Amino acid sequence: MPSLFQPFEIAEITLRNRIGVSPMCQYSSQDGLANDWHLVHLGSRAVGGAGLVMVEATAVEARGRISPQDMGIWSDAHVEPLARIARFVAENGAVAGIQLAHAGRKASTSRPWEGDRPLADEGGGWPVVGPSAIPFREGWRVPTEMTEAEIDSTVASFREATARAREAGFQWIELHAAHGYLCHSFYSPLSNRREDGYGGTFENRTRFTLEALRAVRSEWPARLPLAVRLSCTDWVEGGWTIEDTVSLARLLGREGADLVDCSSGGNVPGAKIPAASGYQVPFAEAVKRGAGIATAAVGLITDPAQADQIVRNGQADMVFLARAQLRDPYWPIHAARVLGAADAVPIPAQYARGFVSSPSPGVRQS
Repeated sequence: MPSLFQPFEIAEITLRNRIGVSPMCQYSSQDGLANDWHLVHLGSRAVGGAGLVMVEATAVEARGRISPQDMGIWSDAHVEPLARIARFVAENGAVAGIQLAHAGRKASTSRPWEGDRPLADEGGGWPVVGPSAIPFREGWRVPTEMTEAEIDSTVASFREATARAREAGFQWIELHAAHGYLCHSFYSPLSNRREDGYGGTFENRTRFTLEALRAVRSEWPARLPLAVRLSCTDWVEGGWTIEDTVSLARLLGREGADLVDCSSGGNVPGAKIPAASGYQVPFAEAVKRGAGIATAAVGLITDPAQADQIVRNGQADMVFLARAQLRDPYWPIHAARVLGAADAVPIPAQYARGFVSSPSPGVRQS
């Protein structure tokens, strides 16, 4: 059996394989509510054989949405539409996960296909917040520097969102602390110029992320996995580094994190990112070996042999796929066949005839 299709035990949950569907924003909600699009989008990936299927970045506060059409979990009204998705994913053999997020200074923007630009109030936008009054880029909203009371309130929002995620039936939570969103903007020295207990030193800059993690862990049963997505480098001189990430990952592990999802970048525009197939895998390996915590590799992983090799060589415990899964919801089924392990991913009975070379004589056609 290829390593990619070995079960993965983490906390008290067992994934049927090492393939995770990365959280990918669909920008298709109204008032933060999940709908039929999300059910079909995520459900088809569970049917397609992934071990873990994660709901997109889901805002713990309304002001924490990237766009007005982002998913939300800031109210009890969000629970049942999400529960419908979690049930379907589980019924089809995958573990249902959700990523809890707050966009911080990168909130209040239009959808990518509508320009990916900051929205004015009259265009449906809203005021944004961050660790310091530093906009993401020229022309973007200047965030209001969060007071300690606002920080406490936002941490509480992560705790309340976790309780709703548990009620909805999810079995995996990921704290989004990457890509220039709120947690990342606190721990990166490029976006945090505070002079209080949340700024300056490494310990102070990572304080918000650790407090958010503790809030999530306080509501999340120890038997269920808790992951954290980190940007392992800012790709800019003077910014956050992989060495910083390893140090933070050690602290996250001590506070109850089970896995670090290793991404990078997103906090400053114009960073020179050497994007190529598997370019972030070395980060997952460095964190796994340096911090002694399970990791997931993500980023332009498309080839089944490459994905299998990452797990087999111990560079990461899982691979998370995004664009590859958008192109092919049945990537795990096809990957198993490429790797000579067709039986590793059962074909849903309803689809079985689509995976035979030709129908037998007399077989009913419809």
